[in-house]
Amino acid sequence: MIILKSERDLEAMRPACVVARLVLDEICDFIQPGRTTLEIDHYAAARIKHYGARSAFLGYRKFPCHLCISVNEQIVHGLASARRVDFGDIISLDVGVIYNGFVGDNARTVAVGGCSVEAQRLMDVTERALYEGIAQAIPGNRVVHISRAIQHYVESHGCSVVREFVGHGVGRSMHEEPQVPNFDDGKSSPRLRPGMTLAIEPMVNAGAPDVKVLKDGWTVVTKDAQLSAHFEHTVLVTESEAEILTCPAKLVSKLKVS
Repeated sequence: MIILKSERDLEAMRPACVVARLVLDEICDFIQPGRTTLEIDHYAAARIKHYGARSAFLGYRKFPCHLCISVNEQIVHGLASARRVDFGDIISLDVGVIYNGFVGDNARTVAVGGCSVEAQRLMDVTERALYEGIAQAIPGNRVVHISRAIQHYVESHGCSVVREFVGHGVGRSMHEEPQVPNFDDGKSSPRLRPGMTLAIEPMVNAGAPDVKVLKDGWTVVTKDAQLSAHFEHTVLVTESEAEILTCPAKLVSKLKVS
């Protein structure tokens, strides 16, 4: 069942999304060559606590970390460890928080100090694909319009879309209906209606779309060991164009910081 959010719901959910965005921004600023992914996770935990929120990921289906940290060929669900990040690595950071009883969810891929032209191009394509999809999140369209826009942009630039993992509805729960694939799966999809809140999140590989899961049971990597990137926003379908809930600056001053 798709849960449409009321104005009262959105009054609580918007700040949750702002917290998620603030934490993601601060983590991106914290990253530098030589830091371990465990240090990054601990920093994320401290920043989430600072805003009076809690991680939406820690303990979810027994996930052991506060955020997902996926390096280079890792696509999603990377685990924090003693691994040190190096200059030239790219890191996908997925931050979800629970605040006011609602989830805010967003992700971004960043370079550690700098990166190759090819890596930067992959990140640019992935981020642009996200906004191509968001532009289709308007009433009257269907979820598949989002999916097609992302897939077309990615594939027109010589990259590939991951098919095993998709976007989703989000609200009081981390995963709500509907699923939001980043490709046209040929299935019927629901019509978009005002009040729907969606986590739109293209996961894009520089090479083939094939993936595998490592022995830790969580970390998903590209099967051909080529780079992958991941960008995500939580989006509200309105009466007109989509509202990106994990983007606004106007609510930051209203947050109660502990």
